[in-house]
Amino acid sequence: MSAILHKAQVSSDPILRIERVKKYYPIRKGIFSKTVGHVKAVDDIDLLVFPGETLGIVGESGCGKSTLGRSIVRLESLTEGSVYYKEQDVHRMSESDMRRVRSELQIIFQDPYASLNPRKRVSELLINPLLVHVQMTPDEARKKAMELLDIVGLSKHSLNKFPHEFSGGQRQRIGIARAIILQPKLIVCDEPVSALDVSIQAQILNLLKSLQNNFQLTYLFIAHGLGAVKFMSDRIAVMYLGKIVELARTSNIFNHPKHPYTKALLDAYPVPNPLFRDKERIILSGDVPNPAAPPSGCRFHTRCPMARPRCREEQPELLGGQHLVACHYPLS
Repeated sequence: MSAILHKAQVSSDPILRIERVKKYYPIRKGIFSKTVGHVKAVDDIDLLVFPGETLGIVGESGCGKSTLGRSIVRLESLTEGSVYYKEQDVHRMSESDMRRVRSELQIIFQDPYASLNPRKRVSELLINPLLVHVQMTPDEARKKAMELLDIVGLSKHSLNKFPHEFSGGQRQRIGIARAIILQPKLIVCDEPVSALDVSIQAQILNLLKSLQNNFQLTYLFIAHGLGAVKFMSDRIAVMYLGKIVELARTSNIFNHPKHPYTKALLDAYPVPNPLFRDKERIILSGDVPNPAAPPSGCRFHTRCPMARPRCREEQPELLGGQHLVACHYPLS
């Protein structure tokens, strides 16, 4: 797919280029664990991410968002395709080269309770990366860790505590501090607020925005909450069953969605103004198809109220210039 289709009026070179990425998980059965099929978690995705922007990835649970994010930082191997960070193929790097890139390519995990080692104090979580990657002295690293804790809204005394001594929001702040301690260029935010109380979510989102401005960070922001995605993102890619079905600037996605699936997601979002509650809505019916046996043609046709015979037979391509949509009959 032509890279210019993803550029969306950004003049600089991309910091991240994803080409034809596929991630299939084998389905094994029998005493010999014979492979009888594959779960197609991510199926043929192309994306560009540009320096300083936030690209949001949104979709229902099970659409492949987190698998894509983990593949970008090489926590998951690829079945096919390439992930280029600054024109270097992440999945074809040697271990020594990847170790060097790790300082620039980080991830914030979804679950703050599972992402921190319960046996390590906060000081170990934050200071050890500085000792290994930056080769600071212990005193310099400790000073740097205390400064960073203050930036993310935690006391310097937190260094001597274990993760179980913190609340969920505080743990996520520690996870954010760990992600930015090495001053990375790109951070994959894998649903960083979905496990938190609503009152804490806004604080974490504001913190991420502030850090992005202060440290010139680039985010790949993965979420299923449309409010968080709208607040954080410059552009949004909508995923359904392992594929991107729409990609455009945030204002275009929310004000002029072209794919019926995007429209259905927006229609499911709560509307506080009663004057707009009676508008025509797309209500999704049925369940998400099995990713091990996705439907032929357009993968959304089994739930789309506007599906036609062509949708069942021919798979649509992601086309459209600055507002990409994979639909034979896009909304006007």
